[in-house]
Amino acid sequence: MIKKTLLILISAFLLSAASVSALTGKEIMQKASDSNEAASTHSLVDLKLIDKNNSTSTRIIEMFGKKNSKDESLSLIIYHSPASVKNTRFLSLENKGRGSDQWIYLPALKKVRRIAAGEGDKSFMGTDLTYDDMGARNIEDDTHTLTGEKKVNGRDCYVVESIPRSGTKSQYLKRISYVDKERMIPLKLEIFDKEGKLLKVMVMEDIKNIQGHWTPLSTSMENVQEKHKTIIAITKIVYDEKLPDGIFTTHFLQSGRL
Repeated sequence: MIKKTLLILISAFLLSAASVSALTGKEIMQKASDSNEAASTHSLVDLKLIDKNNSTSTRIIEMFGKKNSKDESLSLIIYHSPASVKNTRFLSLENKGRGSDQWIYLPALKKVRRIAAGEGDKSFMGTDLTYDDMGARNIEDDTHTLTGEKKVNGRDCYVVESIPRSGTKSQYLKRISYVDKERMIPLKLEIFDKEGKLLKVMVMEDIKNIQGHWTPLSTSMENVQEKHKTIIAITKIVYDEKLPDGIFTTHFLQSGRL
């Protein structure tokens, strides 16, 4: 009887292990997307820009994010310093089935400007992120293929290649994600240009469990072709805070008031 029970337990374990290893690339990326889902996020961030000569400039920004009733992502960024960019505000609203709507308020001009679709590949405020990078990208927009496994910073990761589907907009040829097998969060992302050359490398580090969410407190995005790097350091973050819908509007973008 004991032997029979032991065999059942071993069989169940093997079946469970097989089901985990049988995850598809799409399932891995969906789990990675879902693993850090929260009703809202509110963070304070130190943004550091480093050029090829190792010259550094620093920004302090505040970031807000939430989902609306349609499960679409809303995000707002407010620049607090330095004085040259203070009160610059950026708004991105996801639209299921089509690209995000984006606007930016520039204090020097005292007006809100909508970001045109053709500007998606332009740098966002001098960082190594583009306007398209700042918007949400749906899992369905790409074909995801599990290509293997690899260790990143000593942790076992799935390696998933994501290629834009025909008819979907993308400034990149492909992305390769290294997803932590245990925590199901990306630890590294390689981005390739239209010619298939490595363009950018994103690395997530100093990962902490905050309010039940695995959170990278330090993220770097390096443009290896331009030899320019952006470091995003979260100094404070709160999940599931009740955020007013009014801050995710062009009225708030213009006025800074609800």
